[in-house]
Amino acid sequence: MKFFEKIRNIKLILIAVAIVIAIMSLVTSNFLISDLQKEETNKMEVWAEAMRSYNQADETTDLSLVLKVINGNNTIPVVVLDSYGNVQASRNLGRTFEASEDSISIIKDIAVKMKRSNKPIIINLEEFDEDYFIEICYDESLMLKRLTVYPYIQLAIVIIFVVIALFALFSTMKAEQNKVWVGLSKETAHQLGTPISSLMAWTEVLRETHPDDELLPEMEKDVKRLQLIAERFSKIGSIPQPQDASLNAVINRVAEYMDRRTSSKVTITTHFASGDIHINMVESLFEWVIENLCKNAVDAMNGTGHIDIRLEQEAHTIAIEVSDTGKGMPKSHFKSVFKPGFTTKQRGWGLGLSLAKRIVEEYHKGSIFVKWSEVGHGTTFRIELPTTPTQAK
Repeated sequence: MKFFEKIRNIKLILIAVAIVIAIMSLVTSNFLISDLQKEETNKMEVWAEAMRSYNQADETTDLSLVLKVINGNNTIPVVVLDSYGNVQASRNLGRTFEASEDSISIIKDIAVKMKRSNKPIIINLEEFDEDYFIEICYDESLMLKRLTVYPYIQLAIVIIFVVIALFALFSTMKAEQNKVWVGLSKETAHQLGTPISSLMAWTEVLRETHPDDELLPEMEKDVKRLQLIAERFSKIGSIPQPQDASLNAVINRVAEYMDRRTSSKVTITTHFASGDIHINMVESLFEWVIENLCKNAVDAMNGTGHIDIRLEQEAHTIAIEVSDTGKGMPKSHFKSVFKPGFTTKQRGWGLGLSLAKRIVEEYHKGSIFVKWSEVGHGTTFRIELPTTPTQAK
């Protein structure tokens, strides 16, 4: 459990660092853009002064510097209007006009939009008329507009890249994990094969030498149990073929098996809401899932309590619920319990529920999850399996 808490903390730290970097990048970009906006505003004020000088010039005025300033604006879009709204000049509008277009009307519309974005610079020309003036309407340069949008595009690209990278990483990890499961299962089944064969031979010897021994039937049951365990591992490491089987029979077998091997202080009850329900399943593996849930329930109750197993057939789902009166778990553990290695026990590998999830989802196309749990009151696990028209009998 500590391992997964560390992993979760690392993820949170990485997300927090990514958020801080993103915020710093956006703040820095906004500062730079703000400085550029001020610089362009200052340029337009200088350009407006040049226009004032140009309009106030006489025959003796040297206009070389004024014209240099006016013609030097090759980036900032600008429209000059007089006090009557007539277009006097325009620059850097970023488009050309066809002969059929009313260019004056279009430029006026552009000037109106510019006024909404930036406050125009007013130049009074009282020497012509005390009410006469010109308006310098301007907009941000194309480069500044691109710089304004660029940080967000960059952030979006980084997020997409990170998501794709994480998806690829998790897919690779899952594939590697599946290989480990398959290898572990095959090796376990292989290692169990030899001692089981020896035990079977010894039971045959004991049957011949002590045919009336009362312990012999129990030994044979335990050997068969070991054979079943080896069969389960071998099927996990392969691609087993589902076959039609009774869910009621599977649940009853698990209930009887657990009842014989648990304390008398643990009671197990089964509830079947409808008739005998058949589905296509890998019987030995699905029996293992129910058995694992019951064993976890017994451990959670510390040998004293009640286990209730319910089987219901709904409209499009077959539902199995295993409830206990154990110690329960916090909501933060609802998903973590199915991760390999997660366990709240002092001894244990934390693989049981992970294997159960794999069996339900990959071999039976269903789902398994914690339906309800409360610390100190118990837990309910729910398995949902898809139905077909032929499954209810």
